[in-house]
Amino acid sequence: MSNLSPAPENGAPRAESPETASPPRLLDQMREHIRLRHYSLRTERTYLDWVRRYIRFNGLRHPREMGAGEVTAFLSSLANHRNVSASTQNQALAAILFLYRDVMRVELPWLHEVTRARRPRRLPVVLTRTEVHALFGHMQGVHALMARLMYGTGMRLMECLRLRVKDVELVRREIVVREGKGAKDRITMLPATLVGEMRAHLAAVRLVHRRDRERDIAGVELPHAYAIKNPEAGKSWSWHWVFPQDKLSVDPRTGITRRHHMFDQSFQRAIKRAAHKAGIVKPVSSHTLRHSFATHLMEAGYDIRTVQELLGHKDVSTTMIYTHVLNRGGRGVVSPLDR
Repeated sequence: MSNLSPAPENGAPRAESPETASPPRLLDQMREHIRLRHYSLRTERTYLDWVRRYIRFNGLRHPREMGAGEVTAFLSSLANHRNVSASTQNQALAAILFLYRDVMRVELPWLHEVTRARRPRRLPVVLTRTEVHALFGHMQGVHALMARLMYGTGMRLMECLRLRVKDVELVRREIVVREGKGAKDRITMLPATLVGEMRAHLAAVRLVHRRDRERDIAGVELPHAYAIKNPEAGKSWSWHWVFPQDKLSVDPRTGITRRHHMFDQSFQRAIKRAAHKAGIVKPVSSHTLRHSFATHLMEAGYDIRTVQELLGHKDVSTTMIYTHVLNRGGRGVVSPLDR
């Protein structure tokens, strides 16, 4: 049944009354709950895709008719027939649990029966200082600045892309990372060698901001309910992106044409091209810069608590992975061959 009544004579659709309107479809309800919690667009699309796969896998049965057996069978199929990783399997489970607990409000007495796949503990890929310099030597323009900034601050890629002008303090050489992983804020350093380059970059970005204001372009996207509280803030210079996209784009959720921050895929492609040109055989991604930042700090003698704070890790055990890279923590043993 359509959610709209027959159009009146002027051709404009007329909304149905509450008594006759059809209830939202399950996936529409899920989309609404995801947006209510301010999850990213990528998370929204991923969760909806996994729920669609789960329903199709079980013969288009309604999730209310299914339980632990169907969830387990679906997850097992992912591992046995598609050979997905443990993280992908857990991602699918998170989407399904969100459907049951947050959207359908269904009690899950069988939740303990569903086994979460364990992610293999792998050592991070770390570049040497020589490799870092070689990598930067094959990057250009804004991508080169972003790469150096991420290596110099330990920021994640999306933290860098979502950086706002107001959170860059050139005089104090600080960067405020807003809503990092786990929705936490933190402060990290701004390398002194990048202050001049950042100042010049921001001057160029300000020209982009002025042209958008002259053309009356909609303001940049604002976080959460702040857009309702202060809708004009998105047009201000302080809330503008530090790394804006060259072209305007349509917001897929609202349909509003505005300037988005740079796309993560373009940076990932740039860093992989640079690694190939530099002859680096290690698998290099944006996160490799963060791993290298942490490892090189610890090599320089900084304590693990300081590194933990700069990285924004909730638990120091997460930061401990870099002691393994350094071959410390009781593993600093000299081989008998070297004696």
